[in-house]
Amino acid sequence: MKKAYKGTKMREISFPLGGIGSGSIGLAGNGRLVDWEIFNRPNKKSFNGFSHFAIKAEREGKVLDARVLNGDLQAPYVGEHLRGAPLHSGYGFGPESQTMAGMPHFREVEFRGEFPLAGMSFEEIDFPGRVELVAFNPFIPLQEDDSSLPAAFFEWEIENTNPDKIAYTLCLSAGNPIPTEKVNHQYSMIEGIEGESIQMIKLCSDQHDDAHVQFGDITLSTDAPDVSYQEFWYRGGWCDNLEMFWHDFTQQGRLQNRQYPVTEPPTVRKDTASLAAHIELKPGEKKKIRFTISWSFPNVENYWNPNPLGSNSWKNYYATLFEDSSACAKYAFDHWDRLYSETVKFKDALFSSTVPDVVKDAVSANLSVLKTATSLRLTDGSFYGFEGSIEDTGCCEGSCTHVWNYAYALPFLFPRLERSMRDLDFKYNKRDDGRMSFRLMLPLGRERMDSRACADGQFGGVIKAYRDWKISGNTEWLTSVWPEIKQSITYAWADTNEDKWDPDKTGVLSGRQHHTLDMELYGPNSWLNGFYLAALKAGAEMAAFLGESETADEFDSLFRSGKRWIDEHLFNGEYYVQQIDLSDKSLLDKFDTETVSTYWNNERGEIKYQIGEGCVIDQVIAQWHANLCGLGEIFDKEQMRTALKSLYRYNFKSSMRREANTWRLYSLNDEGGLVICTWPDGRHKPVIPLTYNSETMTGFEYQAAAHMIQEGFIDEGVSIVQAIRERYDGEKRNPWNEIECGSNYARSLASYSLLQAFSGFEYDMVEGMIGFKPVQSDVDKFRTLWSLDMGWGVYEQSETQTQLQLLGGKLVLKSIGLPEDRIETIKQIELGDASLAYIIVEDRIHFEQPIIIDEGNMLVIKHA
Repeated sequence: MKKAYKGTKMREISFPLGGIGSGSIGLAGNGRLVDWEIFNRPNKKSFNGFSHFAIKAEREGKVLDARVLNGDLQAPYVGEHLRGAPLHSGYGFGPESQTMAGMPHFREVEFRGEFPLAGMSFEEIDFPGRVELVAFNPFIPLQEDDSSLPAAFFEWEIENTNPDKIAYTLCLSAGNPIPTEKVNHQYSMIEGIEGESIQMIKLCSDQHDDAHVQFGDITLSTDAPDVSYQEFWYRGGWCDNLEMFWHDFTQQGRLQNRQYPVTEPPTVRKDTASLAAHIELKPGEKKKIRFTISWSFPNVENYWNPNPLGSNSWKNYYATLFEDSSACAKYAFDHWDRLYSETVKFKDALFSSTVPDVVKDAVSANLSVLKTATSLRLTDGSFYGFEGSIEDTGCCEGSCTHVWNYAYALPFLFPRLERSMRDLDFKYNKRDDGRMSFRLMLPLGRERMDSRACADGQFGGVIKAYRDWKISGNTEWLTSVWPEIKQSITYAWADTNEDKWDPDKTGVLSGRQHHTLDMELYGPNSWLNGFYLAALKAGAEMAAFLGESETADEFDSLFRSGKRWIDEHLFNGEYYVQQIDLSDKSLLDKFDTETVSTYWNNERGEIKYQIGEGCVIDQVIAQWHANLCGLGEIFDKEQMRTALKSLYRYNFKSSMRREANTWRLYSLNDEGGLVICTWPDGRHKPVIPLTYNSETMTGFEYQAAAHMIQEGFIDEGVSIVQAIRERYDGEKRNPWNEIECGSNYARSLASYSLLQAFSGFEYDMVEGMIGFKPVQSDVDKFRTLWSLDMGWGVYEQSETQTQLQLLGGKLVLKSIGLPEDRIETIKQIELGDASLAYIIVEDRIHFEQPIIIDEGNMLVIKHA
């Protein structure tokens, strides 16, 4: 695939380099280091002083050329709107000098992004050489700690394109990000595990004690053997620091160190240090130089919603693994080869999947959410997420259940982290009667959020627990959370349910239903009732497995009656609607006066914020969940498929030119997308309709697209994905930052389900089963990435063979599912060198004995 960005298409790029829950630094499209989100909070549009890479070429003692390893800064050039900008900077003063845009740089720059790896190339007619960069942070399925390192990895390759021997200097400079009067920069050289030297400069402060929220440090490191450095740039007024650095760097030879005592107050906004690696290359020779920027800010505080009573801070998880940023740097270099090769293995497995390129683009790009300030890991390693990130604040706290419902990457790629979300949710958010708060308050153990339960979030928690059990096969874990799961369901008809979801215990939600579009629906609707039905069905299966037959029968009976009612009463022949009389104020009167004042439109005599006869994007979302989790049918299959066709017909807009969008603008002009809700001709549209109805939010769009693909509407689903990714083209928006309520929005992780939709991925680790039923039956060859709790790898099928290969972990299998036409042609099954005995029951191959697949063998099914 290797999609390349050049020129204006690099304008908005910021590729996050950092660990899961550990923060990140953005690699801009032109090579700048931006978005320094390493302080346990977002920090958009930031740059850490004069942080940059630069290169110098010398021949026989003469400097031939020296340049910053950046491309052109893209317009506009009036200056940025900077928060708290110093005098004579910001808008109206041109680009900041700290962008390094005014220094010599490279004219020909290309950015390539295949998350989790970014690649760049730099060429300039006056520079005697070619420079390539690979930047990454480890992303290895099932290895959550190695994928959570607080560091950015940079591997530079320099090629001498000159006919003479050339000496090159590659220099990393970075500002000390800690606002302090006692700056302390420390050079050191340590020995790696194989005896190689690792040289580093640690940028820290002696001002704060180790419990202060601003206590921390960053470290610049390289394992290059020949190094020079400056612990400090020159301190002075005006532009003295940059003037002196460029003077020093462009001289022949090496940097000369400069030091200042800790007690001397700085005279500049931010002190800077430089670490330079030196190599010599013969004509045509190439060499690589590796650097890391690592960080440690161990103390996290709740700055967004401080705890009024008691503690308000906790330790970062990575602080339990590494004493400081230097320790992380040592780990990075000691394990670089393994971390890089495993990351490349994952990237290659994903991008070798034979799904459309735009699907791989969407799946991979949104994995980056896990590496941004949207994600945190708490002291014990548990995962916590905001919904997204505003410029300098996490947006919408609490691992919001109704948003993270959509995020399908974490449960498959890092299932232990996903299960930790269930554990925290059930432990801290559940009240005695089963009512669940949908936002987790930090620090853990403080008073719960005082708000009503949300139907999609609460029932979604049941579905997710069922899914996580099936992914892991961990029945002991299921048993530990089963009482909370059970109460989450029974709360629907509890006497204490102030929203009166299902007071008569019918399987149909008729009361007040809070949801992910931030308001409430009144009356039955397939969207939220689908969650209820799926939770009942999942609950029935879990109860039966755990020996609670009465509970299983109760849940199953409610599921069946509710399903029957929804299919009979809410499908209008084209799609599912909400059953409500918008003029019936009594629907509100039975709650409270605040409800009436919020929802009643006095002028028009109508209830506000409802779907009514509209065609809403999530009307059959529960079936998407069920398909991904192995729950079976939630809605009548033919009605559900008709609803999906209608959704595409009425809600997909190839251009927004004629659309009236009063809400947030996520698509404009000739951009396309799938809008939240429409009211086709002849259908009554409420005067004040469903919230966000005219928006295009990528997580919702991916959900609908993946569901269409699951049901065989491949062209329709792919066209939606194509429309989204065309919006995120690098020029108008950042390809690695899909926005909704802020940047790096969690709901966009719904894109991972596209991969499973194409592969028809099935799993049940409780029963030791895995299966694949690709939706594209007309292709000669199919290949896909897959991942579960104990192992991950690739599945591949051709005309004569089916292969299941492990790339990490191990898998214990009792059976495998395949399409019926492949089952019929099986002639032999091998595991490594051994031939396996098996029986076939319908679309499943059952092995006579459980088999263990690991990286040393491969399951091969040969077809006639």
